[in-house]
Amino acid sequence: MEGKTPTRRVAVVAVGGNSLITDAKHQSVPDQIRAARKTCVHIVGMIQNGWDVVVTHGNGPQVGFILRRSELSRHELHDVPLDSCGADTQGAIGYDIQQSLHNEFRLRGVDKQAVTVVTQVLVDKDDPSFRKPSKPIGSFMDEQTAIERREKERWDVVEDAGRGWRRVVASPLPKEIIEHKAIKTLVDQGFVVIAVGGGGIPVVENDRHELVGTAAVIDKDYASALLANTIGADLFVISTAVEKVALNYNKPNQRWLDHLTIEEARRYLAEGHFAKGSMAPKIQAIIWYLEGGGREALITNPENVERALQGKTGTRVTRE
Repeated sequence: MEGKTPTRRVAVVAVGGNSLITDAKHQSVPDQIRAARKTCVHIVGMIQNGWDVVVTHGNGPQVGFILRRSELSRHELHDVPLDSCGADTQGAIGYDIQQSLHNEFRLRGVDKQAVTVVTQVLVDKDDPSFRKPSKPIGSFMDEQTAIERREKERWDVVEDAGRGWRRVVASPLPKEIIEHKAIKTLVDQGFVVIAVGGGGIPVVENDRHELVGTAAVIDKDYASALLANTIGADLFVISTAVEKVALNYNKPNQRWLDHLTIEEARRYLAEGHFAKGSMAPKIQAIIWYLEGGGREALITNPENVERALQGKTGTRVTRE
């Protein structure tokens, strides 16, 4: 863990990619910018309360859009590799957030500037997920098309619950944030940094120790936790769709949680209280952050971030 300047409070705030798309009727770029602006209002409120912030974000829907456009234009243009899709969305979503922060800073008279760092994240080329890809990406296909892609392009494809066939890729664990020193320097200089978009662009080292992009998807919360540990963040915030974490979610015996210790988080995770595709990876990311020396984590929805920081809502997770 790198040191930080004394008296500075640094937070990594992980914003879900779906938070930029409110519903199926509001998916356009202007719609996403409007959604980003709403989230950034609360991030600026956090900054005004003395926090230095690094914003991370998801990009699943946006990568899906690029892949679909690439598929539709195959007769005329080259395909866009998955790692390039990640880079493209880091730039585009970073732009949305930068502009939203700039406008909110100006409105409130805050002397701050935001900057996006297109971020590579090192993964192990021998990560087990490469042997058994499971992360669906892109559009649905019929079986014949899926088999053709598998044979011609060496895609891994699976039938998805009777809805059609999809490509699947590896979801390896993040090992190192390549640009972490640049991110840390920018934070120390007072910039608001947008980084590790979509979990970062997954790269591996080849035999010559060169970085090479790979077709994979890194969990955004796992990469955000690693970044938080690497730069010595005091707080790790996961902004998601719910105000608090719950046990027995959406069941008659549902119970909201105001606070969790790391031991309770481990136990509830092992007992299967958190869904694998939604809350489980968030809890696991927080456990890793705290195990790596992090002080405190917080889960809530964007509109309640400021209230949660005041202890009025959200779920706090601490070592004890």
